[in-house]
Amino acid sequence: MPDDESRWLVHGSRPIYESEWIKLYMTDVELPDGQRFEHHTVWMPSAAMTAMLNDDLTHVLLMWRHRFVPDLWNWELPGGLVDEGEEPAVTAAREIEEETGYRPRSVEHLLTFEPMIGMVNTPHHVFIARGAERVGEPTEKTEMQRMEWVPLAQVPSLIEQGLVSNSGTLVALLHVLAISGPAAGRR
Repeated sequence: MPDDESRWLVHGSRPIYESEWIKLYMTDVELPDGQRFEHHTVWMPSAAMTAMLNDDLTHVLLMWRHRFVPDLWNWELPGGLVDEGEEPAVTAAREIEEETGYRPRSVEHLLTFEPMIGMVNTPHHVFIARGAERVGEPTEKTEMQRMEWVPLAQVPSLIEQGLVSNSGTLVALLHVLAISGPAAGRR
């Protein structure tokens, strides 16, 4: 159970910058020992990403893409921002189809996490899809350089090599490997 004696109190916040993509605030907080100060906080929209496994549950669909902010290439899962009023599971299925041209046979919620919990409020919803049907070409043409069905057994090596940098992708893939058991690493 949470211990209210260690809870930080929020006395209010004021916006510094706001857009549909990001909101930056100065938040008046008080620590349990009585210290009070302003702390930068950020709100960003929720995101949903999916580890989509093939019908045999032996491969995961990954996209090789460039991220301009850190200027790096890495393997990522299909995913994107949750539209206002949209359920994260709907976002997950929509993003898979838009980005890859595949339609998942099933989509199951695994977990929700906060990637930068100390300063940023941006829930990330992680899903697993089992099985997929090719329904066309991706409609999002700028999302990736290429996509590949990667054997689950190769995923630990990709992570060790630093080729998976996206927090949602890391969380999802590590979770899939954990629930798949040791056999996933040997296929």
